Amino acid sequence: MTRERIRSLSRRTEVELVVIRPEDAPANLPVCLALHGRGEGAGMFVDLGVPKMLSSVVNYQGTQPFAVVAVDGGDSYWVARDEEDDPQLMLSDELPTWLEERGLATNPFAVLGISMGAYGAFNYAVNLNDPIVAAISPAMFLSWPEARARDVFVDEEQWADTDPLRQLDALAGVPVGVWCGESDPFIDSTRELVERVQPAVAGIEPGDHDEVFWRKVLPEALKFVGQRVG
Repeated sequence: MTRERIRSLSRRTEVELVVIRPEDAPANLPVCLALHGRGEGAGMFVDLGVPKMLSSVVNYQGTQPFAVVAVDGGDSYWVARDEEDDPQLMLSDELPTWLEERGLATNPFAVLGISMGAYGAFNYAVNLNDPIVAAISPAMFLSWPEARARDVFVDEEQWADTDPLRQLDALAGVPVGVWCGESDPFIDSTRELVERVQPAVAGIEPGDHDEVFWRKVLPEALKFVGQRVG
């Protein structure tokens, strides 16, 4: 695992870039992009134990080796609040170069997101390269007043343009896995997502919107991704 600070022109600030590789992995690994939740950063995936989980999935559960790469995206639901801070532009224009410089495949085959990061993961899949999507506790909203209360979207139009539930047609044919706790405050919107998308995996089980649940389901989410490398 490597952790480093790097300047993002799209975000006008330094961000942390975390690269997690399984033990004894070859070079030029395919990449699963990992998008963190609100109030967190790229280090969230280190704190949740992804390095050991990834090595276990690859070395003991027979998936093809891949890397997990996370980067700081701020707190704006992975959408641009203004032209001075655009995390989506960072992912589309800057991340490929950063991956190439580190000997990794430049076009992520999968994107995994937690909470706010799951919201961003669906947008990444719709707007960029149709990767596999693993969404954990997706923080989505059923109405504009609910979304507005988060104070992250510029206006209702931006929310409507980025709301995953309004972009589901664009995900046709994309393998999707969804995990959410039954006591999660976003369970209603997640149930609607599951009903409409019919994901390959729908892990609705006891749990809340917290690290306990995320640690429980992350190994399954990583396995879901790893089984679809290539």
